[in-house]
Amino acid sequence: MVSDGDDFDPHAIDERWQKVWREERSWEVSNTAPAEKTAYLLEMLPYTSGEPHVGHLKNYAVGDAVAHFLRRRGYYVLHPMGYDAFGLPAENHAIRTGKHPRLSTDESIASFREQFKRWGISIDWTREIATHEPEYYRWTQWIFLQLYRAGLAYRREAAVNWCPQDATVLANEQVVGGQCERCGSLVEQRQLEQWFFGITNYADRLLDDLDGLDWPAHVKLMQRNWIGRSEGATVRFATDAEPIEVFTTRPDTLFGATYLVLAPEHPLIDALVAESWPSDVDSRWTNGAATPAEAVAAYRAAASLKTELDRQESKEKTGVFTGAYATNPVNGAKIPVFVADYVLMGYGTGAIMAVPGQDQRDWDFAAEFGLPVIRTVQPEDGFDGEAYTGDGPAINSGFLDGLGVDEAKRTMISWLEENGHGASTVTYKLRDWLLSRQRYWGCPIPIVYCDDCGVVPVPEESLPVELPDVREYAPKGSSPLATAEEWVATTCPKCSGPARRETDTMDTFVDSSWYYLRYCDPKNTEAAWGAQAVERWMPINQYIGGVEHAILHLLYSRFLVKALADLGHLPVQEPFAALFTQGMITRDGAKMSKSKGNTVSPREIIDAYGADAARCYVLFMGPPDQGADWSDTGVEGVYRFLRRLFRFTVQVANAEGPVIGAATDADRDLALRRKVAWAIQKVTDDMSGKFAFNTAIAALMELTNDVSKALQDGIDRETAAFALSTAASLLLPFAPHTASECYHRLTGEHVWKQPWPEPDEELLRTETVELACQINGKVKARVTVPQDASEEVVRETVLGLDEIKAAVGDRSVKRVVVVPGRLVNVVVG
Repeated sequence: MVSDGDDFDPHAIDERWQKVWREERSWEVSNTAPAEKTAYLLEMLPYTSGEPHVGHLKNYAVGDAVAHFLRRRGYYVLHPMGYDAFGLPAENHAIRTGKHPRLSTDESIASFREQFKRWGISIDWTREIATHEPEYYRWTQWIFLQLYRAGLAYRREAAVNWCPQDATVLANEQVVGGQCERCGSLVEQRQLEQWFFGITNYADRLLDDLDGLDWPAHVKLMQRNWIGRSEGATVRFATDAEPIEVFTTRPDTLFGATYLVLAPEHPLIDALVAESWPSDVDSRWTNGAATPAEAVAAYRAAASLKTELDRQESKEKTGVFTGAYATNPVNGAKIPVFVADYVLMGYGTGAIMAVPGQDQRDWDFAAEFGLPVIRTVQPEDGFDGEAYTGDGPAINSGFLDGLGVDEAKRTMISWLEENGHGASTVTYKLRDWLLSRQRYWGCPIPIVYCDDCGVVPVPEESLPVELPDVREYAPKGSSPLATAEEWVATTCPKCSGPARRETDTMDTFVDSSWYYLRYCDPKNTEAAWGAQAVERWMPINQYIGGVEHAILHLLYSRFLVKALADLGHLPVQEPFAALFTQGMITRDGAKMSKSKGNTVSPREIIDAYGADAARCYVLFMGPPDQGADWSDTGVEGVYRFLRRLFRFTVQVANAEGPVIGAATDADRDLALRRKVAWAIQKVTDDMSGKFAFNTAIAALMELTNDVSKALQDGIDRETAAFALSTAASLLLPFAPHTASECYHRLTGEHVWKQPWPEPDEELLRTETVELACQINGKVKARVTVPQDASEEVVRETVLGLDEIKAAVGDRSVKRVVVVPGRLVNVVVG
């Protein structure tokens, strides 16, 4: 098959080769492929809203380049496609328009599918999935049940963002400046019964197993920081009510604890609050209230209007005295107990011991409320700051005085344990995964509530629990599903009595945390996946996506795989063996957004230049792991390169004689063949794990320029065809349509079925090599010598150079170090 004409028509070329791939089913792969030659390559599941943007184009252009490269290196490549289909945008659209979320979601999926096919992405479409389809979320519910039975899915009260106007729970991203993004009402914090996954049970393994992953260092660091493992001690402070437990990473500073602070949600507050203020209470501690109970109640109410993020980011230190005191166990001092919103209930115990001498946050609070400061670590000489956070010997600390920080920590922990006041403790910033959403457009939670039997899981044979249709999508004090009364009312699986369905839906992160497993066996109606299928394909060899998903999506996926493996459902402990995070494309230096009017539509670019110019340009813009700014002239330049390659291909394919141009020349032929060998080696090296697509494409542009010059000066037709067909072969990962067209015109073969080119080693060997000539490590000259020159010849040549003689002068040469192929260093003294 050849082009219909000799003019470069990228749209005709795109359609022609996409038709071949579709009819030939070129990218489909069987689960019977030899396990030792399989490769699973995957881009992160796209959320379907509207149509794909240029960021999607870059993500899939990166993935497709790797997929083509691996196939031609002999691998059977699994490269599937699906859609993260549940979520807020479709539901909010339904609230505004009354259009069912399924309709807008299906329309968006159709747009994504059409665009991805138009881009020519080499996807196995037989494995296509969408998370909102019952045949998919049946298995999401099955996973929930496995975790529920293992005690890893549980229900408890938790604080949520609550909009009183809309009477609904808001996700953190829906709270802007403490207000509901939709109606502008002040957001409150409320306690509601919520479902959780026990991810904290896996905190240590999630940390430790990062070491074995081929992931970017900064992504590993982000996960480590999010998990936030802290070693320290739990300390018990006696009160007139129950003891207050605090976690501290600095038990060595206990002598400097001059007050305690509890989170506003702490369960001991009501029992601790005194009936009246002490006679000598500082007025700054009371907030002007007549009693501690009034002061604490008002403060807690105000704190409930702030999100946790607001509380963490606030620079202002606020708080109120409970009227109660606690006893510092190490010295018997009575210290006041405050309530303040800079302490969070979800971290540690929800209470802290404040050591203002060693913690700036505590110093600021102490300064605001006139609380004492006791330094417990000797500052460095000349230190004149506030809190000192450096190392030094312990001071004002009794039996710890003089000890270094680490030894003082160990000594204090031993003292606490021996005297029954505390224990060595490890804690984490990581919190269990809150998965309940009071939303309609999500996966129903397979739980029913029976007055006699309590919480009852839906039997597996009754899955899926399908999402019903509702008339009103906006929550009004409860999930929209609560309005589907016929759906809510059900029968208890245990006693057959009346029961009520759970009306919350699952966080959409649940859907996207296991989808890659379903790709392995998407048509299986008996199980979420077959054991042989996941054993053949998992773990994913190369995962590709944005760094914005570096924490939650990747962490949740890792947790689910470990949990399911522990329960005997998976043969692997990690889902993603290698990870690549691509950089963001900006325009005019700014992030693209519709509101700024600076977006780039892949559809419009492809309409103008064809799929290959768009795909090739996003890979040519710069290193793909870094950000790059879009340039209209840049994509035009790539289009011109593809057009030139096509034009030269037509010229050589249509040439009738053995020579093109005036006359052939043996040296010119050899030089071009050497260039081809260089290009093969360069592109192969750039593709082999480095993802240096931009320099690989630049090498092909350089090769094409050399072909152009050879065609003008005169070249053997066979040599020109060899150079151009090799260029097309190497171009396939970046511009598959143009590459297929050019290769077929020159060889009559399908390029994707050919093995990846190997360079001729003889042609890679050059006759001469340039060496840097150094005197005591500093370059003074350069010299060209024969490639096979002996060390003695190289040494004599360098010492004979005028520049080296002048640099040596009257000094004596101690020795001459020859690094073959690179440099010669003359050591003088």
